[in-house]
Amino acid sequence: MTSPLSPSDHVTPRVAPSAAQYSASRHAVWVGSAAIITDQVGRVLLVRPTYHEDGRWLLPGGVVEPGEHPLDTCRREITEELGLADLPLTGVLAVHSLTPHHPDIRPGTPFPGEIRYAFDGGTLTPDRAAAIRLPREELSEFAFLETRDALQRLRPVDGQIMLAAYRARLGNSATAHLADGRHILHVPALDRHDVHVPYRTLWDSPLNRAPVPEQLPVQQAWAWCFVPDGRIVLVADPDPRGALPMLPGGTVEKTDPTPEDTLHREAAEEAQLTLTDPVRLGWVPDETGEVHGGVAPNARLRLAARVTAIGPAADDPATGRPFARMLATPAQAAALLGWGPPGARQAALAAETARERWRLPTAPHAAIEEIPAEGMRLN
Repeated sequence: MTSPLSPSDHVTPRVAPSAAQYSASRHAVWVGSAAIITDQVGRVLLVRPTYHEDGRWLLPGGVVEPGEHPLDTCRREITEELGLADLPLTGVLAVHSLTPHHPDIRPGTPFPGEIRYAFDGGTLTPDRAAAIRLPREELSEFAFLETRDALQRLRPVDGQIMLAAYRARLGNSATAHLADGRHILHVPALDRHDVHVPYRTLWDSPLNRAPVPEQLPVQQAWAWCFVPDGRIVLVADPDPRGALPMLPGGTVEKTDPTPEDTLHREAAEEAQLTLTDPVRLGWVPDETGEVHGGVAPNARLRLAARVTAIGPAADDPATGRPFARMLATPAQAAALLGWGPPGARQAALAAETARERWRLPTAPHAAIEEIPAEGMRLN
């Protein structure tokens, strides 16, 4: 039962706004689209506009026109800017909101804010990259750059968008949602540890399956270290310029009786791994030994091993700091290592070896996961 309204309870009905008034009350922002496009070793494609006085570079993309969907914008801009009319865009990697008062906005610029979509433009083969044609009145050059170098050419906020989107692709994580360059939801492991894809020397060197020649010293031993579900362990050494991912392993010391002993020692020191049954997959020739101070020609050994225990995180004796420890599929690891197609083939070989030798399953298709600081119990 309801009570009748008294005169003091009278409510004046709200007058509906006109269409013009409602439209004027709504928040309006700019909308943009960009694409993450890489070469076969994971370097990101940037373009250099002719109209920016400060010389900054951009990801391929542009402004969404009235009534246009951001995906259509990205396709149009890739065709106009790169001359690639049929480049597939396979997903939304990041959505970013930029507020009007962000420090990267030039003072005095009328700016209502921006929503930008970053799409996955995939990987270009050398032939596809050679087919790029720029509109010279708009873009003066393009370059494929390691992410750490790309950051030096982008506005800071554009660099943050690039990294979050590219890492979402590498880590198979959900679409990154950002505001003013920062994650507003879960921060994935690659972002949390500022992991970058390096440009590796000798990335295109073939993996020799034959035994290492007796006259060629083994200078390095790295391994695809498998946990029971078929994923492998990656480590990354924190660095002011960004962490670079590596397979467990390292330089063979004179005190190591065999490269396998090097692997056991380095895996325990870097990632607190206990390994068993290491098997040699092959070796990569290093004609100069430049990364080891210019030593004579040597071999970089690649192995596979099974992880039986992962202990609590600890400081690495060589650096005095703990390494980031992550679980990834072999394919994800190959992309992060920057080894290109040879790395993908090596990852497939390692996974095949794990299936045949230890009956391990194919790794589940999942986001890259950080190993807890307290370690993990393995079945």
